[in-house]
Amino acid sequence: MAAFNLTPSGPSTFILMGVPGLEAAHGWISIPFSMFYIVSLLGNFMLLFVVGKEQTLHKPMYLLVCMLALTDISMSTSVIPKALCIFWFNLKHITMGGCLTQMFFLHTVIVIQSAVLVTMAFDRYVAICNPLRYTTILTNARIAKLGLLGLIRAVLIILPMPLFLSRLPFCANRIIPHIYCEHIAVAKMSCGDSTVTRMYGLVTAFVVIVLDLTLIALSYGLIIRAVLRISSKEAHQKALNTCTAHICVMLISYSPCLFSYMTQRFSQGISSHVHVTLSNFYLLVTPMLNPIIYGVKTKEFRDKVGKYTCRR
Repeated sequence: MAAFNLTPSGPSTFILMGVPGLEAAHGWISIPFSMFYIVSLLGNFMLLFVVGKEQTLHKPMYLLVCMLALTDISMSTSVIPKALCIFWFNLKHITMGGCLTQMFFLHTVIVIQSAVLVTMAFDRYVAICNPLRYTTILTNARIAKLGLLGLIRAVLIILPMPLFLSRLPFCANRIIPHIYCEHIAVAKMSCGDSTVTRMYGLVTAFVVIVLDLTLIALSYGLIIRAVLRISSKEAHQKALNTCTAHICVMLISYSPCLFSYMTQRFSQGISSHVHVTLSNFYLLVTPMLNPIIYGVKTKEFRDKVGKYTCRR
């Protein structure tokens, strides 16, 4: 049996455990999963619907919010339906092709979302530091090009991950202690040398996060400098209020993602169900909160939502 478990095998299926150690509670765990997922879909589709219907919202800022909503929908949908199948029907098997596809799609969307957050920071910088040139610097066409650039960057960065893994031999024991095919969790199951794919994943995450957070910090550094030059306290408050929604979204996006990533790679003392819980928080709660934050913090959008939801 030991020899069998160490024997490499061809492409087959993997088994997703769900939440390790809490298998007996999968039915109960599925309740918040399904509720958060439904609220996330309703909120983000409402945002897309309102922006699409209202001509006055066809502005760079709201186009970026729509891009963020699309990444939220894609991110949660790439994981949650399969997770619910595990919780409700015990359908834990996933083919190797399906696993690598899910991994590629999920990680690509995460990198795209990071690019969208960087573009949002640049949008706020232009709005505060160069308000008179805002409409000429940030046009809808330019925002679309930046979105396309973010998509191309994400695909080029993430594509090598499943390609490296597809070339590795996997042992007969193909149990993934997770609800989805996380890159490192899959790499750990390989019987071969997975150093290259592990290092590539580590370097890629480090470069993307450091680069994007540096650009965001630079934008807000310039914003703070411009705000401090304004003598009026009311103008201070108004300028900072335009950044509140983006700052909140940025914090709830990067903080759990970074913490989950670091614990997955470097903290061996943390149990598997804690790792999975942190990942679920990022994939469930963040997509649910983003449309709520923009609905509460952005008066123009809030008024338009009220126009449709409160209509008799």
